[in-house]
Amino acid sequence: MKFKLFLFTLILACNIYAQQTVDEIAAVVDNEIILKSELDYQVRMTAAQQKIDPSTPGLEQKVLNQMIEDKLAYAQAQIDSIQVSDEEVKQRIDYQINYFEQQYGSQEKVEQLYGMSIEKIRRALEDPVRKQIMVQKLEEKKFGDVDASRREVEQFFQTYKDTIGVIPEKVQIAHIFIIPKATEKMKEKYKEKAEAILDSLKHGADFAEMAKKYSEDPGSAAEGGDLGWVGKGVFYPEFEAAAFALKPGQLSDVVESPVGFHIIQMIEKRGDKIHVRHILIKIQKGDAADLAAIEKLSSIRDSIVKGVGTFAQYAKKYSEDKESAPYGGDLGTFYLSQLDQNLLDIVTKLKPGEISYPKRLDYGKDNYGYHIVLLEKRIAQHQASLDTDYPEIKKLADQYKKQKLYEDWINQLKKTIYWKIMI
Repeated sequence: MKFKLFLFTLILACNIYAQQTVDEIAAVVDNEIILKSELDYQVRMTAAQQKIDPSTPGLEQKVLNQMIEDKLAYAQAQIDSIQVSDEEVKQRIDYQINYFEQQYGSQEKVEQLYGMSIEKIRRALEDPVRKQIMVQKLEEKKFGDVDASRREVEQFFQTYKDTIGVIPEKVQIAHIFIIPKATEKMKEKYKEKAEAILDSLKHGADFAEMAKKYSEDPGSAAEGGDLGWVGKGVFYPEFEAAAFALKPGQLSDVVESPVGFHIIQMIEKRGDKIHVRHILIKIQKGDAADLAAIEKLSSIRDSIVKGVGTFAQYAKKYSEDKESAPYGGDLGTFYLSQLDQNLLDIVTKLKPGEISYPKRLDYGKDNYGYHIVLLEKRIAQHQASLDTDYPEIKKLADQYKKQKLYEDWINQLKKTIYWKIMI
């Protein structure tokens, strides 16, 4: 089973490229088509990733077969009535937009690269992302519980142990993460700024001009704050509740969301979709908030080092990483190559059992916090062994078993769902 990260960049680029060219159909699968431009683009990207020539014999056919498999799985997801909520789509797109911004440096650079605003990029991704989530849900439903037995793991290892070879160095780490908080005084300062803008709007100021001048939403400010047509589940709940309550032409009061203070104006409403614009004033946390977070983490570290409580106890009580906090801050075991530069720099300086001093951790544009990291265990590079590496070998065996079942499933779909290669 090829459980893979969805290539949003490919989807977006293919959609844009196909719109700009006279295209031909490469394949038909049920009610879906694969355009030649999409195939050509994915062949070039696959070749670039594998560092091979795009004209390598068999590459185009291999890529086309994978695209057909994806379409077959989507057709079956429709037949099985797999449901995906608007919120699931929003979360996936939010994640990918953040990834784009980290890759290219800013929202502005992402917009320049694709020649459209962030909001238009979001809308361009909605349909393909929804389809991909449907497929992933179906695959999870069919193969999520596949589990290789101990005997199957041992057989897999005996067959592929030479391929597995040497296991690189691994580390087991945990952390305590704290997000700096703006003081009420700081929040009030930015709220007053938003209220002053709202007052100007009520006295006749042009909304679009005020948005261009003051809004700190880079995705919509240049468009006069216009967010386009959007359904429920796209905005933050606080924003959405205020926006849907408005009548055409009406202004909201100042609305607070996790990203700051908004002034919203309803342009038009059609059923469960709205067309709104907004002005965003972000809340800057300030140096005092950063210092308070660092001091709190330093105090926690000092207490643990002195033996006043364990790392796990403090993580459960204070860490704001919701995923790891319930597990005492445990992040898991990683190969050094899997760590980002921030964690790698920290871990390489620690001995097992040592705790780092507070370090900044960025996790998106304007989103950051501070953390202390515990190196729980360091496992040196070694030859693969069932005794020391059973969890990793079992994962490989599970994936191998899923892949075989997936291939059988695709072959069955090819017998029941219409598909045809057109080139």
